[in-house]
Amino acid sequence: MTSTFIPRLSFPVTDSIPRSFFLGHHRAGLSAMQKMLSSIDIVIECRDYRLPLTSRNPLLEESLAGRTRAIVYTKRDLGSNNTDLDREREKQIRKWHNQEVFFCNHANRNDVRRVLDFGKRWTASSASLTGSCMLVVGMPNVGKSSLLNALRRVGIGKGKAASTGDQPGVTRKIGTAVKIAEGEDDGEGLYLSDTPGVFIPYVSDGESMLKLALCGCVKDGIVPYITVADYLLYHLNKISPMEYSNFHTPTNDIMELLTAIAVKTGRLRKGGEAELEATAVWFIQRWRTGYLGRFMLDQVTDDAWQRAQDKVREAPVSLNQGRKAVKAERRARYSAGDTPDS
Repeated sequence: MTSTFIPRLSFPVTDSIPRSFFLGHHRAGLSAMQKMLSSIDIVIECRDYRLPLTSRNPLLEESLAGRTRAIVYTKRDLGSNNTDLDREREKQIRKWHNQEVFFCNHANRNDVRRVLDFGKRWTASSASLTGSCMLVVGMPNVGKSSLLNALRRVGIGKGKAASTGDQPGVTRKIGTAVKIAEGEDDGEGLYLSDTPGVFIPYVSDGESMLKLALCGCVKDGIVPYITVADYLLYHLNKISPMEYSNFHTPTNDIMELLTAIAVKTGRLRKGGEAELEATAVWFIQRWRTGYLGRFMLDQVTDDAWQRAQDKVREAPVSLNQGRKAVKAERRARYSAGDTPDS
């Protein structure tokens, strides 16, 4: 008799998972953004559609306050199946904000046009002869450069102006303002400046770090590949184990699944031993590119929004505060009888 598969109800998050990816160029980029804020009319913050709560960076909100702001949830094509439930989630997300909100697949001209029209309306209402300048900001690898290129393509019919990649850190400094729309009545038009991604100084819980690693907001390898692959398996099992049915029957054992995938895809060492880490990378990339289901990792409910707000109020904002929080956490574990991390 075949037993009924029961997915895991929770994922074990260990203390070994790092809680920060705040690098030197993140700090330098943020400082440069603050210095040029006086010349910026609109701040466009990109967040990953699959992480509507986790890809928010309060540091950017605090440091770049005082300007017209819009939120663009990017990579919609990787988190939505265009169902009624997806549309209901988007309505819920809009309720969280008191500013313009857009959901964008950069390959969809209508999605891009809506963001572009927002900027053009603002420019027209300002009656500026020198045009308007927007600054696109966000966490690493949430699609800022891709948005700039899409706006330029739709707005003035020109090609790429910003380099893009599937790893964070492609953009290391603020780019020159690029025209994305022609002006009206002899105006200068609408310009957009790309910026480096800025990570949160300290991630208060390990599961958020796993989500960011799975979506590529953290450089691959910072969190072990097999751990990230296991976290993906946890979500796939909650939503539909059929997504990996070509490789294995439903399982909670990531090593078992990776071994089966390695055999089927030929990722084997001499002697037939499975290349588990390389297979984990392949498994993660399949999901990132939409071939293992398209779904959000964050819950979209009023309760989830309130919990996220509470985390923002309680979490350290600066890097120094983040370091202090890590030390305090280690001391607390040591006091409870655990061995402190080295």
